[in-house]
Amino acid sequence: MIYELIAFALFAAITLASALGVVLMRDPWHSALLLGVALLSIAVHFVFLAAEFVAMMQILVYVGGVLILITFAVMLTQREDTDEVVQA
Repeated sequence: MIYELIAFALFAAITLASALGVVLMRDPWHSALLLGVALLSIAVHFVFLAAEFVAMMQILVYVGGVLILITFAVMLTQREDTDEVVQA
């Protein structure tokens, strides 16, 4: 009983810290990685509630699908910072 409470508190702290990091990070890549951590820790909460199917769907759909989509969007929209000047 006490171990479940400690595990719940630990994953609740991880969820809150990573969700706060998603909002406060300036780099979209780090923000997307912290979003993945938040979604994975929410899946752990579903396992605590004995909803293993919902936890599996959380991982497959959100972490697997949405996070990959965000990763592609970040890769396609980021500019490279180069010091080269284009001459016409």
